[in-house]
Amino acid sequence: MAQAAEFRSSDGVRLHYTAAGAGEVIVLVPGWTMPASIWAPQIAHLAKNYRVIAFDPRSQGESQIARSGHNVERRAKDIGELIEHLRVPRVVLAGWSLGVLEALAYVQTQGDSRIAGLVLVDNSVGEDPVSKGGGNFMARLRADRKQAMAQFVREMFRSTQDEAYYAALTKQALKTPYQASVQLLTFKQPREYWRTAVYGTTKPVLYVVTERLRGQAENLLRKRPATRAEVFDSAGHALFVDEPQRFNALLDEFLVETLR
Repeated sequence: MAQAAEFRSSDGVRLHYTAAGAGEVIVLVPGWTMPASIWAPQIAHLAKNYRVIAFDPRSQGESQIARSGHNVERRAKDIGELIEHLRVPRVVLAGWSLGVLEALAYVQTQGDSRIAGLVLVDNSVGEDPVSKGGGNFMARLRADRKQAMAQFVREMFRSTQDEAYYAALTKQALKTPYQASVQLLTFKQPREYWRTAVYGTTKPVLYVVTERLRGQAENLLRKRPATRAEVFDSAGHALFVDEPQRFNALLDEFLVETLR
């Protein structure tokens, strides 16, 4: 059974996470404005053999709405402080969407000595080819935030979810203040920053993407040792919810190889 816990960041923000299971530690970081609970299929599955930590980044989920720190550097520092708080020698760090960039920023700024492996789910890692942008999403967000968020949530999935599930995720997404949500999508780093991070670590990487990032996955697999890449060509952005059995099986294989 998952248990709720929290700690204080070095700048005084209350950060929430849930913990389930026992053994080697897997830290799950969700994407932009999403709660840790979106990883529910993975929490239930992985907790049978591992200790699973599902993290709510600042101003998301059950964590405190912060006055500042809505950038990848500070949130990468939060991940580091979570790992220190857990008092474990190593973790497998899994990030989805914005969580990919935060995981890579952690490696870039704090090194990989506490990382056993990285699971990077459906965001660019700075490889070629350049992925397409988000279209007019920011304009829609400014014009009608509630409607834009509701549409954003629905479009994360290829499979049909319950209306209550869509509504709950949209409510969670709207908890992140508008200005904070915009800041989180504003990057000063060039795309080479993420590529340097992923090529700069020798730790095993599992890169799981949808069709739009197939080219980056193929290049990473070809050019970087200790990489496994998988394309979910029939899933939406939240591919681990759309196809949980396939995703969980990939995780199982990667974790056995990485943690042996």
